Amino acid sequence: MADKDFFIKRVKEIITEMQIPLIDEQVYEDCSIRGKNAIAEVTFEFEEDESVIRGFLGLADYFNTVIIKDDYDFYIPHSSILFRLKNA
Repeated sequence: MADKDFFIKRVKEIITEMQIPLIDEQVYEDCSIRGKNAIAEVTFEFEEDESVIRGFLGLADYFNTVIIKDDYDFYIPHSSILFRLKNA
């Protein structure tokens, strides 16, 4: 299991590097992600392999959308699909 603080720090570094907009606790007061309304939910699990993070963030770049951070998870909303990146 990867360290949660390292995970958050590394994801934020790559987000900054790729220049993808991030919506996190500094931007909003409360966030509620509702995955049950999505047709599909795809989950990526980080297990010390940075390519998982880069692949996940590549989707946000491809779909030209934002990353939403909620606690220790990151989300990409797109149409009726919800992509989720979590620490294993």
